[in-house]
Amino acid sequence: MMRVLFAAPDALWPEWAPALTALAPEMELVREADPASIDAIIFAPGGPVSDLSPFVNARLVQSLWAGVERIVTNPTLTQPLARMVDPGLARGMAEYCTGWALRAHLGMDRYAQDGVWRNALTPRLAEGRQVTILGMGELGRSVAAMLRGIGFRIAGFSASGRAVQGAEITTDLSRALSRAEILISLLPDTPQTRGLLDADRLALLPQGAWLINPGRGTVLDDDALLAALDGGRLGHAVLDVFRTEPLPPGHPFWSHPGVTVTPHIAAETRVSTAAPVAVENLRRAMAGRPVLHLVDRGRGY
Repeated sequence: MMRVLFAAPDALWPEWAPALTALAPEMELVREADPASIDAIIFAPGGPVSDLSPFVNARLVQSLWAGVERIVTNPTLTQPLARMVDPGLARGMAEYCTGWALRAHLGMDRYAQDGVWRNALTPRLAEGRQVTILGMGELGRSVAAMLRGIGFRIAGFSASGRAVQGAEITTDLSRALSRAEILISLLPDTPQTRGLLDADRLALLPQGAWLINPGRGTVLDDDALLAALDGGRLGHAVLDVFRTEPLPPGHPFWSHPGVTVTPHIAAETRVSTAAPVAVENLRRAMAGRPVLHLVDRGRGY
């Protein structure tokens, strides 16, 4: 019997607890216990545990979210940390990015319902459009696969340079940006990515490019984005993530005609597809086998 602490917000317990215990009857899932008796921790930000140092026997901290920036920087974290790679989350992200990429590609906003017959405004086929994805991890590969299925030409920026089927991968950020008619940012929040899309880098994008950011709000320089939109360099920005969430009502993104705000809904962890991932990792940790999706502390993800 493994004892697992559910260190996540109370609101998550009613849905997660039945799913986890049904999949792993050998697990005792608890919300509080002697820290020394805990074999593993299921964690989400906002829960009851911030000091992980008493959990000296815990073999794994399994995050419920894909983003781990709010835990990987915790100085009390000494246990192995795994991020959530949920197939349902990846599918949701791919659908979100595909929907907005098609809106950009087809020019759906050009057809005002004002009685004017604009039949000269016909879009190119997808094969004539370059989509560039920043960040080619699990989410980036899922997005690339769906967009490639429609016919888009796919390029990807990846620090590792690891090959991805059907995509041209580069480690040269300037090259990646200079060809991005539609730019999708799926980069994590790390010291290296914060403020990465600043004025100089946004200026590298082709005239009229669209930016879709469902990754992390810290990657983007907000003022630089607004200046690029006002100056006509960018055609539109679709933003799902922000430096402050919820986005304050007075923030200029809400009222800018070149910005579409969505409220951090691009991809959600779904219990039905994520619980089996968590259980598999818990079993691996208890058996001393390699854990899936282990976080590299040095890289921050």
